[in-house]
This record gives sequence, C-alpha cells and structure tokens, in this order.
Amino acid sequence: MLKIAILVSADMLPGGPGLRSDFFELEEQMGKLTPAFAALGLQTELVLWNAAAARAGEFAAMLPLIVWDYFEGDNPQEFAGQIRQAAQKTRIFNPPEILRYNSDKSYLDDLAARGATVINARSVDKVTRDSVNAAYAQFDCEKIVAKPQIGAGAWRQALLSKGAPLPPGDDLPPGRAILQPFLPSVLTEGEYSFLYFDGQFSHAVNKRPKDGDYRIQSMYGGREHPYDPKPEELAVAKAVLSYLPQVPLYARVDLLRGLDGQLKLIELEMIEPYLYLPFAKGEGGDNAGAKKLAAGVLRRLSL
Repeated sequence: MLKIAILVSADMLPGGPGLRSDFFELEEQMGKLTPAFAALGLQTELVLWNAAAARAGEFAAMLPLIVWDYFEGDNPQEFAGQIRQAAQKTRIFNPPEILRYNSDKSYLDDLAARGATVINARSVDKVTRDSVNAAYAQFDCEKIVAKPQIGAGAWRQALLSKGAPLPPGDDLPPGRAILQPFLPSVLTEGEYSFLYFDGQFSHAVNKRPKDGDYRIQSMYGGREHPYDPKPEELAVAKAVLSYLPQVPLYARVDLLRGLDGQLKLIELEMIEPYLYLPFAKGEGGDNAGAKKLAAGVLRRLSL
C-alpha cells in the first residue's frame, strides 16, 4: 500500500499540549478517511506537521488537513519551511503554491480582482481606532469583523462596534489584519460551506452560531445542518474555484449572504479545512466525501 501522511497539530492529539475542545473531530474525520483510502490501496498515518520535513521520504504524499495551529505565533514561518522541505521529498496536496496563496487572506483581494463575488475586505497593518474608523466609513456599516491576515477558526478574531472602545490587545489580531463588514445574515440564515474534491462538488452544510454569538465554529457552540444547495448557489461556489490558477485537490468554499441578497465568498479554505464528512452520504469507508478525496489523491499520484 502507498503510505499517505495526514499532517496534524499537536493540540488535536489526546495527551498533547493545549488539547483543543474540538479534538473529537480528528477521530470523526479519520474514521471515514482511513477506510476510504485503504479501499484504494492508500494507508493513512497521522504525522505531526512539524515533523513533516524529517519524515517526508516515508510517504507517497502528505496532506496538511488537520494542522489547526499553523497560524499561531511563529508557526507560519516554521510551517512554510516544513512544507518547502517536505515537498523536495514527496508530493504535497494541496501543492505548496496553493498553501502559500491561501495562507494570507490577501487572496480575497486577488479573487475579487479576478471577478469573484467576495465580501468587502480592507487590509490593515494593525487594528487601531483610525484603521477601524476608516473601514466603517468605507463600508458604511456599524459593525466590523477583524481577522488576522494569517489565521483560521476565529482565532484572535473580534467583532467591533462603531463608537465602542476596542477590545484588549490580546483579543485582537496580533498584527496585520483584514476588516470586513459584519453581515447580520450569519445570525438569521447562517454561513454555507460547499466542499469540493478534485474540482467536483461533494456536499454542503449550513452553519449557525449559538444564541448570543456570531462565530459558527463548533468550539464556540456553533451548530451544523445538512444543506441541499440550489443550482444558482452551486454556480456561485463553482465560480470561485474557476478563478484559481489550478484546481485544488480539496477546497471548502464558505459563503455568506450579503445585504444585496447575493451569496458572497467570506473564506476559501484550501489548507486545513474541516471537511464536514458527516454531512456526506455514507458511514465509515463508504462515506461519499471520503471516497472522492481518496480517489482524487490516487488520481494525482498517477499523474
């Protein structure tokens, strides 16, 4: 069997430092991926991402699917170095150039310039009263979401209100950030995630925050529901991928409805997206999403 490494962060492994509250999603996801990959002659193994360079030669490919701390502290530089060195010894999916592109949220500006329908975003060197006030004026809004330029999972993300004092520095992005207008549809309708494997649609979910919050991640009490997208909604998600220079092996297109009633891209996840496999048909190795991803890996290894 060909060995495939699933790169993982230490905070997702029981017994590891700073275990995340959503660590159970690792077992849930691997419970479907492992047998689906095995059915195609692919043996999966969890490997800490900061050991990727040292162990790359043992594997036919590495997938950084569960590197859920790669953006914290000095990790972005180390992660990039690990991927760069590992790529000299094995295949990386998604490829390093996609990972570099997707790691900095300035990709939203690039996609918008290419023609994708994207929620407005303003890049700033630091979240300050002046930079936030400029965003309020630009977007003509009363609330702003501030996100780290390199980050995920609502880490160091803040919801800011016009006229209110800024939160403490530790609750704000640590440096460069993007500012986006807060869209109330996240509270009333929720956010949509469309999962694609090798360019083909797999499944979709609707994610809603718990009462009193706006964050949709499970670690903040967010809830997911199965969703059957309409053709016009699928067209929006597919169009986002069409603006990329190459087709990613896996991608999660996250959409939120704008004030104009149109679905717009809020994030495109191509590094370490949670795949919401429970919302694809089938259990265990018969899970349709896991099978599509496994088939995509095998197909790319044969090229």
